[in-house]
Amino acid sequence: MATITSNEYKYRLAIKKIDFENDSFKIILMATGFVFDAAAHSLYSDISSYELAEGNGYIRNDKILTGVVVTKNDTDKRADITWDNPAWTAVGGAIGPTPGAIIFDDSEADDVIIGYIDFVTEQTQVSGGIFTVGNPEVRIR
Repeated sequence: MATITSNEYKYRLAIKKIDFENDSFKIILMATGFVFDAAAHSLYSDISSYELAEGNGYIRNDKILTGVVVTKNDTDKRADITWDNPAWTAVGGAIGPTPGAIIFDDSEADDVIIGYIDFVTEQTQVSGGIFTVGNPEVRIR
């Protein structure tokens, strides 16, 4: 999985509008056919129509990321921001297929997109299983 950050995120970080230790962040799953554009996809409103349909245990715009950790990585010359693994339990049917997930800053009034986690291949969780996004992360280089 690779996380691609939005251009808006980089700009808002530079003007001190994003605070990883104090802001609230959400993660959403995207529907089949979604392709992330770092320049055009700046806000949740830009991509909300591409969010995975609600049902079978998935609730739209509902999953808050917890357990944020900000780490200075001197070896790779960057800062790493990680969260606990978010999960949805599939009930009454499958969750997905989904090509990836969007992380956005829910503390900003316009819900700034931080980045897109590309699953590389579409993922589906059958009923009764748990759909987990492992190691959600963004990097500052």
